Amino acid sequence: MNLVFDVGNTETTIGLFEAGVLRGHWRMTSSATRTPDEIGVLLRALLAGHGFDHHAVTGVAIASVVPPITQPLADACERWVAHARVVVIDPTSKLPIRLKVDEPMTVGADRIVNTLAASRIHHRDAIVIDLGTATTYDCVTKDGVFFGGVIAPGVRTSAETLFRRTSKLPATELVAPDRVIGTRTETNIRSGVMFGAADAIDGLVARIKAEWPTGETPMVIATGGVAESFRNLCRSFDLVDPYLTLTGLDLAFGLLTG
Repeated sequence: MNLVFDVGNTETTIGLFEAGVLRGHWRMTSSATRTPDEIGVLLRALLAGHGFDHHAVTGVAIASVVPPITQPLADACERWVAHARVVVIDPTSKLPIRLKVDEPMTVGADRIVNTLAASRIHHRDAIVIDLGTATTYDCVTKDGVFFGGVIAPGVRTSAETLFRRTSKLPATELVAPDRVIGTRTETNIRSGVMFGAADAIDGLVARIKAEWPTGETPMVIATGGVAESFRNLCRSFDLVDPYLTLTGLDLAFGLLTG
């Protein structure tokens, strides 16, 4: 089995794959203060708590945008997870994704594995929208050419900034109200955050499609922590796949070690 890690600025998403099938998934906070031993104990507990034997893990793939976490996590996997083979994805990884951008070494590992999964699974030009701490829009052709994208503030990030900077506005959950025009402060906020973000996503997708260079119409795939919340709000989504990044990591491990 392969254990894969998508290390984001806020959360780390973990997936356990067996023969390409996602058997389990978990989330933990992305903390740079944990030692490899602390991470190792936590990983063993997560696996055991769901009936999985850590000795069955033979491969580990990590995509991280938080460098201080990357090495301790890799060390923890090597020491605590049955001495599994560990692969860390970065722009130098020999994957069938060509980074046709001005500064390829600055492309995040999560964006690489997202575009890898989209191109290898769907065999179509694609826009991958990853709704996390930031909202990223990654543009990839069906033959694996990543040629750029967009990075915007994440939905939660924008909402938390609003709550923090306006003392009289209460924090509220990210759930769209029934109507756009709210009659209470809470529904006003939910409407502004959720419908505003949905229309921003649809608007950016329309602009990206207008500049698409291949003459094909790309499919639009949404993934990430809050993707499900926008499934019925965004008209531009063709597919919502919350675990696309994890699938890309499993694919990357196979391609790099096969």
